[in-house]
Amino acid sequence: MTLKFPIYMDNHATTPLDPRVLEAMLPYFSEHFGNAASRTHAFGWRAEAAVDDARDTIAQLINAESGKEIVFTSGATESDNLALKGVAEYYQGKGNHIVTTTIEHKAVLDSCKRLEKQGCTVTYVPAGKDGIVDPDDIKKALTDKTILVSIMLANNEVGTIQPIDEIGKITREKGVLLHVDAVQGIGKTPFDVRAMNVDLASLSAHKIYGPKGVGALYVRRSKPRVRLVAQMDGGGHERGNRSGTLNVPSIVGFAKASEILIQEGAAEAEKLRGLRERLWKKFQRELDQVILNGHPEQRLPGNLNVSFAFVEGEGLMMAIKDVAVSSGSACTSSSLEPSYVLRSMGLDEDMAHSSIRFGLGRFNTEEEVDYVGDLVTGKVKKLRDMSPLWEMHQQGIDIKSIQWVAH
Repeated sequence: MTLKFPIYMDNHATTPLDPRVLEAMLPYFSEHFGNAASRTHAFGWRAEAAVDDARDTIAQLINAESGKEIVFTSGATESDNLALKGVAEYYQGKGNHIVTTTIEHKAVLDSCKRLEKQGCTVTYVPAGKDGIVDPDDIKKALTDKTILVSIMLANNEVGTIQPIDEIGKITREKGVLLHVDAVQGIGKTPFDVRAMNVDLASLSAHKIYGPKGVGALYVRRSKPRVRLVAQMDGGGHERGNRSGTLNVPSIVGFAKASEILIQEGAAEAEKLRGLRERLWKKFQRELDQVILNGHPEQRLPGNLNVSFAFVEGEGLMMAIKDVAVSSGSACTSSSLEPSYVLRSMGLDEDMAHSSIRFGLGRFNTEEEVDYVGDLVTGKVKKLRDMSPLWEMHQQGIDIKSIQWVAH
């Protein structure tokens, strides 16, 4: 098989559109172009029917009780904002305390910062060195003023899967709402909103081989019924939760991407796990001082976040410019600061700076994995040969014990 360049291994940032998804979307750009809110003619009825079918399919993906619990948004960032701000505003008479973690996506962390300025108090629970949050730490953080716990299903950088089922038991017992940012984990690890006592869940199409610019917020309708204050004013679309004309072609694409995951997700996860282990074993065989970031097993099947000691992550990325990987999340990749996720897990600054995230996806092949494995190991060795620190390390000198003097 002939390799095609560049090779894409950044599937946590976004995924390519599956051709089957594009095929499902195309008629809704031209032939079935109606506004789903137009109730007086066949064009609107057809669009509305397509949207209702999409709600049901996406509800099935997460085992929601009804498609009516799916609120369409412009993406997961809006869903996170709507969940946190909508709950904080509606339940302010009950309390003003929110619990989240230090490794959440910026859409959650920055929403929390905004709410703090508006009078909420927020507790940020740290993850352990393996990137997993201890449910007992969540429980200890709860007070009689806590109205919401927000925690991601799987981390976008290190891929660790959080114990949502255990946390859900705690929040349900305490009468606190649970919001899960399920964007990275959906379809790749089991997620059942009813079994896990999840009250709100943020979803995004472009992380599951669907189109960009469309997402959803699951909002539980019973036991308990969750209420929100809308953050977007207008025509009262989405049962008053989110105004704006629905993006019908993208919603249809979102549903098709979900349908494919329902049918093929388990087999795909096994394939990705095999590719990931193939790449990781290559690094372990060929290189010293290679550290896996995150839990070795409790992680997304396609995630491999590795620190190559004595190699600058940005320098390695430049050396493998024909391979798309990242040194952090896509939302913070313009920053030269080391990953806040890795730092909060206890990695020192040098190791955090030396990390690379490989995000394997549906269309990656064994040939690509083998090529990237050879390329990366070769470039790491070359960069280390140019590093005086690596030479000192090989001589048995403890780099951290050296007192550096500025001249």
